[in-house]
Amino acid sequence: MEQSIEQTTEVLLCLSPGEAADLKEGINFLRNKKTGKDFILYKNKNRVRACKNVCKHQGGLFIKDIEDLDGRSVRCTKHNWRLDVSTMKYVNPPGSFCQDELVVEMDEENGLLLLELNPPNPWDSEPRSPEHLAFGEVQITYLTHACMDLKLGDKRMVFDPWLTGPAFARGWWLLHEPPSDWLERLCQADLIYISHMHSDHLSYPTLKELAARRPDIPIYVGNTERPVFWNLNQSGVQLTNINIVPFGIWQQVNKNLRFMILMDGVHPEMDTCIIVEYKGHKILNTVDCTRPNGGRLPEKVALMMSDFAGGASGFPMTFSGGKFTEEWKAQFIKAERKKLLNYKARLVKDLQPRIYCPFAGYFVESHPSDKYIKETNIKNDPNELNNLIKKNSDVVTWTPRPGATLDLSRMLKDPTDSKGIIEPPEGTKIYKDSWDFEPYLNILNAAVGDEIFLHSSWIKEYFTWAGFKDYNLVVRMIETDEDFSPFPGGYDYLVDFLDLSFPKERPSREHPYEEIRSRVDVVRHVVKNGLLWDDLYIGFQTRLQRSPDIYHHLFWNHFQIKLPLTPPNWRSFLMHCG
Repeated sequence: MEQSIEQTTEVLLCLSPGEAADLKEGINFLRNKKTGKDFILYKNKNRVRACKNVCKHQGGLFIKDIEDLDGRSVRCTKHNWRLDVSTMKYVNPPGSFCQDELVVEMDEENGLLLLELNPPNPWDSEPRSPEHLAFGEVQITYLTHACMDLKLGDKRMVFDPWLTGPAFARGWWLLHEPPSDWLERLCQADLIYISHMHSDHLSYPTLKELAARRPDIPIYVGNTERPVFWNLNQSGVQLTNINIVPFGIWQQVNKNLRFMILMDGVHPEMDTCIIVEYKGHKILNTVDCTRPNGGRLPEKVALMMSDFAGGASGFPMTFSGGKFTEEWKAQFIKAERKKLLNYKARLVKDLQPRIYCPFAGYFVESHPSDKYIKETNIKNDPNELNNLIKKNSDVVTWTPRPGATLDLSRMLKDPTDSKGIIEPPEGTKIYKDSWDFEPYLNILNAAVGDEIFLHSSWIKEYFTWAGFKDYNLVVRMIETDEDFSPFPGGYDYLVDFLDLSFPKERPSREHPYEEIRSRVDVVRHVVKNGLLWDDLYIGFQTRLQRSPDIYHHLFWNHFQIKLPLTPPNWRSFLMHCG
């Protein structure tokens, strides 16, 4: 029988009349002592606004902003983002997010309630009770990074196949050696889920090999604002069965198997996660989502997997000047990784899955030119996270190794069953010790001598195509060699995004300023093909300085997510140059 699901109201905090009367004008930090949850209330005369004390960027805790003279803003302890609680808008970085507000109600005795209106959980539609699973009926095999091969009865499903080549131009390489039969495994899949467009999840080198054998393999992606396969035609990969599905709706594969794709609460335009259900047993994969489904997730699933490692950003390793000393970077990275571990452990404790697996963090900056990044960008250890989880809960944990298989039925029945997890055969190579750099670097290097760059007017052509302007920011772009020294004969130019001009000197008006040094092969490859700047930034192919030290969200968000879907028309450009 179908169960009706309705919106619910949850009381998050209850203040007595005396406590409500004691609220001071301006900012109030409060905690629900029973739940340990923190809240911020802003009182202005008789009006009170409220929100959770959770930064929308990456879940940090807000504290009093000592630089705020008006008493209206709070500062996040993770990345110094600032929230104006009187408007619930972030003021640093400007133009980024609005904070989700809670409902504030007064009761009959002038007490105060903080309420959250909760929409129905989409996975609760058409609920199914867990059925008996035979041993071997559901098996999860780890291949590499975020790639899992799931046997679900007589169907096979694969997550995010990155199994060969680099990600983010030339910055990321696989840490683990995938099983030798990885391509056969992909070819045998009935469906593939690709969570988002980042190249450690959407790997065109991997898909090229798959498409040569099975171009019609069914691939499923969420209906994100920027299509996951926006660059498919240009990639040269021939895939003919890509299915874009709406969020929060069960997709029925057969009578026993269904799945549901959910969006991320922080980056809904690109990030997704997935719930797979087989015979009523749920597998939750939150992938890289910062706040998967806005923080509302199913509890007590059979298996949960998520990222854990950190280090998937150019910040702060690629920054210099001001506070960005090596000591500051090391301290920041250490603290940031610890916060991430604690956050993941707390999330697992709250959701109480039967089994938890940390994945989607097994990459390495293995090219010799990125030695500094490799040594600086320390990642979390999955075993450390699993030990932290075991301290605080009864959740069973699994640190996967390439080719290892978890038998869900055995593990749910008895986590100590020696056949519950089958490890790779003894002597199996776990970690890669060599990478085939040359073919991929040759592709990048081919852009350096392209005819486009013989004409300096490419700069205006490119940034006009990019379409970002009317923003008070001046950027200096410098093409460099491998060591980030100016490339002989390379371009060094200014872009004033206020009016999209290209001045010879910085303008006399007051303006924020960034200097971006980029390796010439990668930046020209990105420009020529109209690619997103993730290859530069997340791929560690830049070095940055900024004054003042402010993150310009609108600028970076545009070049990392919102560039046009079709590349610049360089053929027309060259015809006009000719």
